[in-house]
Amino acid sequence: MYKWIVVILIVVMSFIFYNNNRKEEGYQKMNPVDARLQLEEDSNILLIDVRTQEEYMQKHIEGSKLIPLNVLESKIKKAVPNKEKKIILYCQTGSRSAAAANMLLNMGYKNVHDLGGINKWPYETKGSL
Repeated sequence: MYKWIVVILIVVMSFIFYNNNRKEEGYQKMNPVDARLQLEEDSNILLIDVRTQEEYMQKHIEGSKLIPLNVLESKIKKAVPNKEKKIILYCQTGSRSAAAANMLLNMGYKNVHDLGGINKWPYETKGSL
């Protein structure tokens, strides 16, 4: 009986390890300094804000494209047909951008970066605030 428990435990742990590694493939956290430098150097990088329209109107990073998390899955293929394109995601605090990054990875996107929340962006922003 003990032998079967160990075997089952090994199989479950292997499955968890495999899925976590697969999701992390291509996914990287990015700090604001690196993001700003890369955005300034490469105009082909797509910066996506996954917040709501109202949040975006109040405050957003210049040059970002609004694709709210609740419509990201249905809109991303048209917005970014090239799954190798470098994408940087952000939201308000970092939770939606992390969910968006995992969603894109599961859809086959390979070069996904999570900036986290705009509340940690120390540079100028656009909007009504």
